[in-house]
Amino acid sequence: MRKILLIETATNACSVGLIAGDEIVAIEESRDQRSHAEMITIFSQSVMQHAGFKFSQLDAVAVSKGPGSYTGLRIGVSTAKGFCFAHDLPLIGIETLYAMASGMVGADERMQAADLLCPMIDARRMEVYTALYDQNLNQIMPTAAVIIDENSFTKQLSEGKIWFFGDGAAKCRQSFAGQANALFIDDVLPSATFMKAAAIAAFEAGDFEDVAYFEPFYLKDFVAGIPRVKGLR
Repeated sequence: MRKILLIETATNACSVGLIAGDEIVAIEESRDQRSHAEMITIFSQSVMQHAGFKFSQLDAVAVSKGPGSYTGLRIGVSTAKGFCFAHDLPLIGIETLYAMASGMVGADERMQAADLLCPMIDARRMEVYTALYDQNLNQIMPTAAVIIDENSFTKQLSEGKIWFFGDGAAKCRQSFAGQANALFIDDVLPSATFMKAAAIAAFEAGDFEDVAYFEPFYLKDFVAGIPRVKGLR
């Protein structure tokens, strides 16, 4: 029975879960980003104790690799690598936006097969980290940092419905006012539960990261005043 520790710290959510077999058997979460450094080890210990396993019994550690908060990603990846080094475990990296999309497939009964999924992570001001996926989780638009305005996603919205979610999606509501094809799912933050399918698939395929050299997917450098990408047309 595979046992995979799941770590998600890319945004305000600090989320740790444990897969045993094909199910998540324990989960601990907080939405206070200031608690990430303090709570991630406590959460990790809690889910292991709840499930009755020791860290030495794990088969792998999966971590949300970004994009997202620079500090949050550093905390999550550093913790995951620490567990891997300490217990000689393989490391699985999962793109945060993909995991969010995976968690939202079928989340609303109004969703149709042709609808697209658009996870968004707040990147401050009117900028978001985002991508587009279809209902089979094929990536339709590559991950990018995008400034949202009234012209964003014009082409895609003219062709069909898009479901926006994540802590960056609220920025779109006013910009997309009057767009019948722009639909929103509220109160969605990345969660370890969203990582389950991708973690199991990567483990079965032996798709592991180099623990020594693995770095988070920051998408853009952590500096002030960098160029920004204008909204999609």
